Amino acid sequence: MTEDMHWEPLAKNCRVLVSRAHRFTTDTILLAHFAAPRRRERCADFGTGCGTIPLLWHVRYAPRAITGVELGEQAAEQAEISVRENGFQDGISIRRGDIRDIRTVFPEPELDLVACNPPYKAVGAGLRNEDARMENARHECTCTLEDVARAAKAVLRFGGRLCICQRPERLTDAMCVFRENGLEPKKLRLVQQRADSAPMLFLLEARRGGKPGLQLLPTLVIEDGAGGFSKEMLEIYGDYKDGHEGGRSNGGE
Repeated sequence: MTEDMHWEPLAKNCRVLVSRAHRFTTDTILLAHFAAPRRRERCADFGTGCGTIPLLWHVRYAPRAITGVELGEQAAEQAEISVRENGFQDGISIRRGDIRDIRTVFPEPELDLVACNPPYKAVGAGLRNEDARMENARHECTCTLEDVARAAKAVLRFGGRLCICQRPERLTDAMCVFRENGLEPKKLRLVQQRADSAPMLFLLEARRGGKPGLQLLPTLVIEDGAGGFSKEMLEIYGDYKDGHEGGRSNGGE
C-alpha cells in the first residue's frame, strides 16, 4: 500500500481500498444499483478501477460470478487487495486487461451483464490532467463509447445487458453507438442533484439483440429539500455509513 491509500467502508463487513487516483463516488454507487445482477448471472465490470462495483454486487446480490476488468496496474492491484481482504475470492475475480482486446479475457460471449462507468469526456474536451491515470479516467484516451459497445457485444450472450452511466451531453452518442453495435437501448434513468436542477447524469441499459422500445424511468433526485440525501438515495446507499457525498465521478472508477 502507498501512503495515499486508505480503506473506505462499503457495507457491513465490506470495505474497499481507495487512493487519490482510484476511488469511488456517488456515480459508482448509482451504477452498481441500476445494473443490479440477478442471482445466477455471470457479470463483468469494465474499467473496474478499485473494484467497488464487483464488491457491492457480491455483497448485495450474490450473482454466480463477477469479473472486474481493469487496464491500470495500480487500480487492479487495489481491487485484488480488496477482494482478498474481504474474503470474496470465490465470487470475484480481477483480470488485468484492455477492453479493446476483451477476447483475451472472455473468449466466448458468456456474460449476462456488463457494467461500465466510462470516461465522461471525449479526447480534447475539457481541461487535461498531467497525471496519466487521472487523464485516462476522465478522457477517452483508452476507452471510448465505441470501445465499450464493441467489447460488450463480443462478450454478452443474446439478451444480455450493458449498463453505463454518463453525462447527459453524451446521451445521443451512447444510444447511436449502442444501436449500431446491436445493443438496443431499453431503459433510461436521469439523475438530478436537486429537484429544481437539470440532470447531471444518466443511467442507460442496452440489451444485445433487443427489440426497439425505450422505457424512461422516474428521475432520481440525489438531495432532499434540506440538502441531505433523498429517501431513495438513502435506500440505495443501504448500510454504507461514511456519509460520502459524491455526484461527480472521474469516470471509469
